[in-house]
Amino acid sequence: MSTNKTFTMIKPDAVLDGNSGSIIKMIEAAGFRVVALKKTKLTPERAGEFYAVHKERPFYNDLCAYMSSGPIVPMILEKENAVADFRTLIGATNPANADEGTIRKLFAKSIEANAIHGSDSDENAQIEGNFFFAHTEQF
Repeated sequence: MSTNKTFTMIKPDAVLDGNSGSIIKMIEAAGFRVVALKKTKLTPERAGEFYAVHKERPFYNDLCAYMSSGPIVPMILEKENAVADFRTLIGATNPANADEGTIRKLFAKSIEANAIHGSDSDENAQIEGNFFFAHTEQF
């Protein structure tokens, strides 16, 4: 059963390029309500904790280095069918394969610097949201 919440984070490349406001505007225009939002910076260790599921993958160290290279904007979003609808809004991981008008097609630089993260399941949305936000920070 799907829930009404998902997790996202605007990645360092998009934040440093000044695209956070445009991306948030697109998210809200698509009917998502921002439940929690902050600007923060991950340490390499904290990035490693967040991406622990990928620890054995060859790209893990580069991913952690990239995600700790600059500020990020994590958010919890709310909308009916949130996870699936958000994955459609952000587009394919590889921006070359993303549909026109999606966040990644508009703002991503590469498959590695792809502008935004989106949870892939209801369970991960909850885990990832709770990684960044205490219950008292979720409105």
